[in-house]
Amino acid sequence: MAKKGDWVRIHSIILTPEQRSAAVPDDTKRVPLEQWTKGYLHADATLSGEATVTTRTGRVVSGTIVDEMPHYTHSFGDFVPELQQAGDEAFALLFGGDAK
Repeated sequence: MAKKGDWVRIHSIILTPEQRSAAVPDDTKRVPLEQWTKGYLHADATLSGEATVTTRTGRVVSGTIVDEMPHYTHSFGDFVPELQQAGDEAFALLFGGDAK
């Protein structure tokens, strides 16, 4: 259970497929316009429960809690030995020495 003031991520549907503009491509019109927002809870709530949050910019948004204490999970990909070697060579060219 998330407590009032906890940092959470919520999900909400902004437009259903029926509400989408006729000007958008057909594959876009078939799906809802969704929003994921992070913010501080206004009141205690459970995961998958409805909640209202205040974002870092002060917006008040409501939706379904999908994550408690969300964090970044991206990376810059797998290690690429060729890029490491290129970096070492660039260091040697620029600074006249060994980067290791």
